[in-house]
Amino acid sequence: MPVFEQSDIRINYEVHGEGFPILLFAPGGMRSAISFWRGSEWDPIEALSPHYQVIAMDQRNAGESTAPVTADDGWHSYTDDHVALLDHLGVGRTHVMGGCIGGPYCFGVMERLGDRIASAILQQSIGDDGANRPLFYDMFDAWAVNLKPTMPNVPESAWTSFRSNMYDHDFVYNVSRDFVANCQTPMLVLMGSDPYHPETTSREIADLAPHATLVERWKNAAEDGTVQVALDFLQANTP
Repeated sequence: MPVFEQSDIRINYEVHGEGFPILLFAPGGMRSAISFWRGSEWDPIEALSPHYQVIAMDQRNAGESTAPVTADDGWHSYTDDHVALLDHLGVGRTHVMGGCIGGPYCFGVMERLGDRIASAILQQSIGDDGANRPLFYDMFDAWAVNLKPTMPNVPESAWTSFRSNMYDHDFVYNVSRDFVANCQTPMLVLMGSDPYHPETTSREIADLAPHATLVERWKNAAEDGTVQVALDFLQANTP
């Protein structure tokens, strides 16, 4: 698999198919990696690559990707990686799709790149429901504990700061409600239904975003026609 290297950051990625691009951000929390798509409700690599150029990636310090850790790390660090990979591949405009933690990743790229994002599919985005922050703290800590022995020079305070930068916010963690309310990017919102992916978050995104469509039933892909819903949405918004 190809690797994009920039300074001391190595991003593992795959490209499947041809046509207008779509950049995927996998589920898996802090461990978000290409492999998680294989076990999800439907595999967009398999479903979309006959029609689009599908770009999948391991996030930094997940899968085969690596990067240093600092106290200043946060959502913007991931957005830097996403934009750098698109530029490396010579991608101008693109669709994006994110599952789980990929929802905030999509919003970060939409905020940074504006009109370069043709549309976004948000699959059960994580979000703050007022009571689930400990779940995300625990998820971060479980990811970090395996990295800390490989990074002995990173102080504990840096890990704590990084975690705070990620999850000490509300709504979708990465962008504000005002941004979503003014974002002109078409969005297909596949609704969440558990404490990590609150239904309230999906509904609020769909209520706020001017060009959002909420899909409540999608997890049984064959019965719910999920792949065709996604293809119809992408086709309608492909330049």
